[in-house]
Amino acid sequence: MKVQIDDKEFTCFLKHEKIIDRCRELGQQMNEDLKNSTPIFIGVLNGSFLFLADLMKEVSIPAEISFIKVSSYSGQTSSSGVVKSVMGLNDSIKGRDVVIVEDIIDTGITLTFLIEEVKKMQPASIRICSLLFKPDALKRDIGKVDYVGFEIPNEFVVGYGLDYKELGRNLKDIYRFIAE
Repeated sequence: MKVQIDDKEFTCFLKHEKIIDRCRELGQQMNEDLKNSTPIFIGVLNGSFLFLADLMKEVSIPAEISFIKVSSYSGQTSSSGVVKSVMGLNDSIKGRDVVIVEDIIDTGITLTFLIEEVKKMQPASIRICSLLFKPDALKRDIGKVDYVGFEIPNEFVVGYGLDYKELGRNLKDIYRFIAE
């Protein structure tokens, strides 16, 4: 199946059912790992909103949810390398177990910025959860990624919260860019 988003064509890469199955597995792992805690899940907007919603349906331990908005893309298919903090975290996380929930980790630029900002707020611990992880695209040492949905090649993807020029986030499957 192919979709056209603005000036680019994409082909189906990950079906919604497979994503939901992986959310279930990650949620079960988090329930076990964090059973003695009341963690706060911090979703990184805009991309993580669908993933975080489906993931939280599988988390049965007491937990809170908050959001932060950071970005290093500007309508492109690769990172601009410049992180912009648009909306900050308003909840106190001092002494709390934090799970940062990303849609995708590629260069690591946004994540390293975010981890440093969260550390300043003195949480008890920081765990990283990402639906997608592109290890071949890393430009920064991000340390351990605690929960990974899918490790993928260094290709541009869209759908299930991920966008191209702010379009395609509403697609329930994930699509990869068809190179010309």
